[in-house]
Amino acid sequence: MLETYTDSQKEAIEKLSKYKVGALFMEQGTGKTRTAIELVNSTNCDYVLYVAPYRVINPDGDVSSVIDEVNKWGGFNAPVDYLGVESLSNSDRIYLENLSRIKYYKNPFIVVDESIKIKNLDSIRTGRVLKLGEFAEYKLILNGTPITRDLLDLYSQMLFLSPKILDMSLNQFKYTFCRIKTITKRYGNRTEKSEFISGYENIDYLHSLISNYVYRCSIRLGVDMNHHEVSYEVEDKEEYNRLKEYYLNEDVMFKMNNQFFMQMTQSMQHSYSLDRGKIKAMDKLISNLDKNKTLIFCKYIDSREFCEDRYKGFKVLSYQKSSLGLNLQDYNVTIYFDKVWDYYLMEQSKSRTYRQGQTDNCIYYYLTGDIGLDKMIDNNINKKVSMSEYLNKVTLEELKEKL
Repeated sequence: MLETYTDSQKEAIEKLSKYKVGALFMEQGTGKTRTAIELVNSTNCDYVLYVAPYRVINPDGDVSSVIDEVNKWGGFNAPVDYLGVESLSNSDRIYLENLSRIKYYKNPFIVVDESIKIKNLDSIRTGRVLKLGEFAEYKLILNGTPITRDLLDLYSQMLFLSPKILDMSLNQFKYTFCRIKTITKRYGNRTEKSEFISGYENIDYLHSLISNYVYRCSIRLGVDMNHHEVSYEVEDKEEYNRLKEYYLNEDVMFKMNNQFFMQMTQSMQHSYSLDRGKIKAMDKLISNLDKNKTLIFCKYIDSREFCEDRYKGFKVLSYQKSSLGLNLQDYNVTIYFDKVWDYYLMEQSKSRTYRQGQTDNCIYYYLTGDIGLDKMIDNNINKKVSMSEYLNKVTLEELKEKL
C-alpha cells in the first residue's frame, strides 16, 4: 500500500508509526489527511475522535469536507466521531458526552486537525482538548505550521501529545527559548510597561526535545505561485480620516491594548471596504477572469454580500470560515478583496488552491488602496509580525505618521 503514497507521506508514516503520539506539520495540500489515516490504521485503536474546526467538518456549499476526504482514502478501521473544536467551548453537554465516550474505550485515538486552534492555555477549548487527551492511548496533531504568532504556539500542542516531551511549565518554556524585551510607553505623565518576544534562543535544544515526534515537509508542486498587487485610489477618505483623528489622541491611546487596536484598525479598514475606487478596480480585474476558476476572499459581511450580488457565479469566501482545511484545487485564481492582518489565515487561504492535485499556476491578486492602513498590513504580513507584537513596538507618533 505504501508504494501509492508520496515520498513525504511515506517518510511521515515510517517515522511516526513508531510512537503513540506525533505531529504532522505538513503544509496544506501535501496530503496530511491520507497520512493520518494510515497512522491511525497502523495501531490497535478501537475508537477515533477526530477534532477539527467546524467548517472543515461541515463546509458551506459544494466544498468537500474532511469526512469526504477520509472516506475517499478508505476511512478508519475503527468507529469514528467528528467533533467541531468550537463546540468544546460552546457546549458543556457536548464536551461531557465526548469525555464519557472516550473513557469508555480501551485504546482510543484522538486526531486534532488544525492543531494551532489549541494554542491558548487559558482558553476553555484548549483545556478541554487537553483533558480529552489524558484518556487517549494514541494522539496525533495536524497542522500546516506549528507556529502562527510566536514560539509559544508550540507549547500547548506538545503538552497535548505528552507533558513528558517538554517536561517544563509554560513560563520555563518561555524563558528558556524566548528572548523577552520590556517596552515602556509614556503618555504624558503616565507610563505603561509591556513585554514582547524579541527573538529566540536554544533552538537546537528545543529541536532535540521534540524532533522524534514531529514530521515536517514543504509542498513541492510543478506549478508556480504568482502574486499581483492591484492598486486603487480610495475616493472617499472622509470617514477614514475622522476615525483616525478620533483614535489617535493621547487619551484614547492610553487605553490601547490588542483588543482596542483591533477595534481601531477594523473600523478604519471597514470605512473604505466598499469604496467606489475599490469597486472600479475590482470590476476591471474580474472582467477578464473565469468565474469557474476564481475565488474571492472577503473580511466583512457586507463586502461578502456585495461581492456575491455583484459578481454572480464567482465563489466568495470569508477568511475565518473558509481558509482552513478546504480543498479547492479546481480553482487557481484568488482575489483578496479585503486584507487581513493574520499571516496564518493568509497562508492558509493560499493553500486552498496551491496543493497536491493542482495542475495550473496559482495566481493571487491583492486589492491595495492608497491609504496608510493597507500598507501597514502588507508590511506586517511580509515580516510575519502579529498585531500584538506590532502594537508593543509602535509609538503614537509612528502610528499617526503611518496611518
